[in-house]
Amino acid sequence: LAASTLRVMQSIVPSSFLEVIQLSITPVILLSGVGGLMITLTNRMARVVDRTRTLAGQVRAAAADTSGERAHLESQLEILWRRARLVQRAVMCAGLSMLLACVLVMVIFVDAVMDREFAIEMVVIFVASILFLIAALLAFLRDIVVALRALKLEVVRVRGLSR
Repeated sequence: LAASTLRVMQSIVPSSFLEVIQLSITPVILLSGVGGLMITLTNRMARVVDRTRTLAGQVRAAAADTSGERAHLESQLEILWRRARLVQRAVMCAGLSMLLACVLVMVIFVDAVMDREFAIEMVVIFVASILFLIAALLAFLRDIVVALRALKLEVVRVRGLSR
């Protein structure tokens, strides 16, 4: 086993190995960029979770309230639940994009080590990774729209109460 591995490794010329490393840079850069998006998404999820816990406590405290405050708080909770699902979808899609980028790097190196072309597989994996990234970005943008609508409802409510 060790001898066959050594023969395979000796068959890889350093100049061709450099080309393999250059090929793998694109998915690695993709990993880095999506990693930054993941930090943003997990921070948004933490904010949604914290705000949900606060609102849930306020709903429990307003159990007998008939002024409409409880209904307003419950509608805010529903919006936060929707946002949590959007952020979860974005995190899942971004994570799958990253996973596929890692798989692509592995396929690039396997392609170089084995004397077999994986060009179609590499294209499919890369396109799938980008499609998951697009889906993550769409869910992220949708979360921003929902968050701003919730903020607008809150501002309109406060203005109505102060007049």
